[in-house]
Amino acid sequence: MRTPTVTDALLARRLIRDVLPPTPLWSYPALDRGAAAALLVKHENTQPTGAFKVRGGLALLASMTGEERARGIVGYSTGNHAQSLAYAAARHGAPCTIVMPERPNPGKARAVTALGAELIEHGATFDEARPYAGRLAAERGARLVSAADEPEIVAGVATAYLELFEQAPDLDTVVVPVGGGSGAAAACLVTAAVAPGCRVVGVQSSASPAAYESWRAGRIVERPNRTRVEGLATGSGFTLPQELMRAGLADFLLVDDEAIALAQGSLMRDAHTLAEGAGAAAFAALHAHPDAFAGQRVAVVCTGGNAQDAEIARAVHLKV
Repeated sequence: MRTPTVTDALLARRLIRDVLPPTPLWSYPALDRGAAAALLVKHENTQPTGAFKVRGGLALLASMTGEERARGIVGYSTGNHAQSLAYAAARHGAPCTIVMPERPNPGKARAVTALGAELIEHGATFDEARPYAGRLAAERGARLVSAADEPEIVAGVATAYLELFEQAPDLDTVVVPVGGGSGAAAACLVTAAVAPGCRVVGVQSSASPAAYESWRAGRIVERPNRTRVEGLATGSGFTLPQELMRAGLADFLLVDDEAIALAQGSLMRDAHTLAEGAGAAAFAALHAHPDAFAGQRVAVVCTGGNAQDAEIARAVHLKV
């Protein structure tokens, strides 16, 4: 598998810049009051699919040949990667099939089918949907698109960090949630090239620590996948993101699901921002591990805003 470079990220930006304008980077004094750092929020939740992954989907489909696109793609996802592929496939006229675990987020499922993709529910978890998607792609002669082990997707996601350092070149730390790891891998790739003095810190749910444990072990491992945070719900590390994260992550932190829900509530009240659980995880880390960020200028990436009604209600009613 090819390892992407910052040159690939620059090429990806050329491919997608006419489709996706830069997302905002804003500060909120009310958020700073509760943190030990000067905080900036990168709003990837404002993307047309509600999440950062659309960058990767568009870069991938744009890089495929017409013949490859005609054969179609098959993806597996808990939701945001699915919407990314469906959105990009619709723009390029490519057939798209998405395999989601059974009983998916209704909003994400509706968005996938509204974009014209075929949706198949299979298995109880992301890790059960993955092999079924592989078999389906082989049967149909379509391209199987991994959730994270795709150089073009990582390069596309890396365009967010090219933007970030143009918007705030003097950051001390960037905090990125980790599910499969494409976002953190992309952050590592860009930071090493354009802001080597800045730290990249990954954050994962302690209820699904496979990427964290893989990073610590220096090899891919499987771990229980029990988090209720959809975007962080993976039971195994991914090879390409782990390679880039091992080279570039300064630290990797765990937070529990309740801390993530509290962070969602704070973002809603103090930053007028709807964040799904994964989108609030980076902000949760600042409160769970304040000593790791004290006195720094920190950007947290709000990776998505596709929250279910139940998680919004939970976040609103938790007491801070």
